Amino acid sequence: MNRGLSAAVLVAISLFLVAVGCKRKEESESKYRIAVIPKGTTHVFWKSIHAGAVKAQQELKDSGLDVEVIWKGPLKEDDRESQIRVTEDLITRGVSGIVLAPSDDMALRTPVRDAVNHGIPVIIIDSGLNSEDYASFVATDNCIGGRKGGDHLGRILDGKGKAIMLRCHEGSASSTKREQGFLDVLKE
Repeated sequence: MNRGLSAAVLVAISLFLVAVGCKRKEESESKYRIAVIPKGTTHVFWKSIHAGAVKAQQELKDSGLDVEVIWKGPLKEDDRESQIRVTEDLITRGVSGIVLAPSDDMALRTPVRDAVNHGIPVIIIDSGLNSEDYASFVATDNCIGGRKGGDHLGRILDGKGKAIMLRCHEGSASSTKREQGFLDVLKE
């Protein structure tokens, strides 16, 4: 598993704990229940994020915090409606916090706002959300990633020839930024 992914999930879960750290847990609450909602659950990338969430849970338990990580998301990355339903369900279940990789930078705004209105802090990972209703954002610089890909292709083609770019996931901020970085370099 990529150490960076595990570290990113640990950072996100730790940020959640900081966000709620000033609040006292209710006497009846025995543990923090943190929902991690990926864009999809079948791709190897998300499986590595899941492994990072499991590792973060264990590390936090080892440090004395009673934390349960709930891993739930749609099977496929392009299933926005399923991700919205999962998020709404976890809000209804009253989780302590949500770590969300939004599949769409607009469609998940309402569920995130609903979570915050219910006192549930939200940390956004991997891909941005067109909102300010979350506590923190943890991700790579996807524009730089796209630029690096475009630069590599430019070197392979020695600055000559034609290239085609196929879109990955419409509405996903991470994909949009990678595409823009890639196109910017090719234009240069």
